[in-house]
Amino acid sequence: MIPPKPASRAGRFAFWRYVRDFRRDILSANPERLYRAKMAEFRIPFLHTFLVNDPALWRRVLIDEPANFPKSPRMAAGLEPLLGQGVFLTNGAQWRRQRRIIDPAFEGGRLRDTFPAMVAAGQSAVARLAARAGESPVEIEAEMSHATADVIFRTLFSVPIEDQTAGAVFRAFRAYQGTQPLLNLAAFLPLPRWMPRLHRRSTLRAARRIRALIGDLVAARRQAIAEGRAPDDLATKIMTTRDPQTGETFGDAEMIDQVAVFFLAGHETSASALGWALYVLALDPETQEAIAEEADAVLGEAPDFADASRLKLARDVFREVLRLYPPVPMMVREAACPATFRGRSVEAGAQVVVSPWHLGRHGGIWRDADAFCPARWSTPEGKAAAREGFIPFSAGPRVCTGAGFAMIEGPLLLALLVRRLVFRPVADRPPRPVAQLTVRSAEGIWLKIGLRR
Repeated sequence: MIPPKPASRAGRFAFWRYVRDFRRDILSANPERLYRAKMAEFRIPFLHTFLVNDPALWRRVLIDEPANFPKSPRMAAGLEPLLGQGVFLTNGAQWRRQRRIIDPAFEGGRLRDTFPAMVAAGQSAVARLAARAGESPVEIEAEMSHATADVIFRTLFSVPIEDQTAGAVFRAFRAYQGTQPLLNLAAFLPLPRWMPRLHRRSTLRAARRIRALIGDLVAARRQAIAEGRAPDDLATKIMTTRDPQTGETFGDAEMIDQVAVFFLAGHETSASALGWALYVLALDPETQEAIAEEADAVLGEAPDFADASRLKLARDVFREVLRLYPPVPMMVREAACPATFRGRSVEAGAQVVVSPWHLGRHGGIWRDADAFCPARWSTPEGKAAAREGFIPFSAGPRVCTGAGFAMIEGPLLLALLVRRLVFRPVADRPPRPVAQLTVRSAEGIWLKIGLRR
């Protein structure tokens, strides 16, 4: 089964037309040859870019020499109004300090503690969708955004999405997402730090609203910690963890930055993957039924943490969807010093793009690269291809802190949903993948929902 893939750019574009189309959708603005090339070089005014699909090159950039290829400030500029100096955007000593404080909260033992909150959020999502079964088609991306935001608030602050402040953050984030804030003029022009980034007013307004609401949550938690009544959740763990080198903790302003990162990375990316997972399962009813049978066999009425490792098919489906629709389709680094890639000179300041989207669909790495085939994850060939071209959570020192969290959350929610509900496609409303904040459908993903058995 071949699920939707965006059309590629045909022929050459004028610079300003490329900028326009790139802002609208990163994926369709690029040529088809990127799905076969080991490397591609692009030169447009003010921007020299290398896209690297060669496994030796992306490993060099992400794993072997990460200090020589830090996060690009061009891409960071688009997210700064929301994320400030959060761990997703920083480099160097500042980033290392932030990771020393954050990483302990996501260790294996802590993930076990968050599992009941994931289950509760998943069961709430099942109940909401079951109430809509048999009605008109449902826009499933919005529903998955609701579900994953619920997971984040339950695991981070021990409150459900129905909490007044949590719900307000979720609604404000939806408004922020609609302003398409990722790319602005700074992505194409080498602007100095002191120059305004020319963000849309709606982007700045929504970001201020989100950060003010998060600030209320952080302040309330700081007071609860001081009074000894704070719950033992991720927020408390992060706010009380001291940097082992300096003994310092995050202040409130820095914690707001980090919570904004967790909300973006933990809710938006998971929602993207789950939306596409439910759509491809709607196209493949046999696999959908097999996941329901697996969930019936593995999950009782009160699933426990050990059950997560037994959801093998749900995990393989989720990985296959991450391959085809990686939520973050491109990672942009900047060459800090001159380098050579495949005989080509890379000057300091050049942009280096590692693209999970193109790696996951690369014809030289994967057999039937555009096909949905969860069975490939059980074969030696599929496992070898994954080592060469499967990096939805990045790789190396900057691998996503929440990768383990996501690989428990995603298959679990998928199993809980499919165990109770049946998802079917809407023939006249096929989704069209586009890359904005994450890989989403341009007009949403619409599905019919029924009750299973």
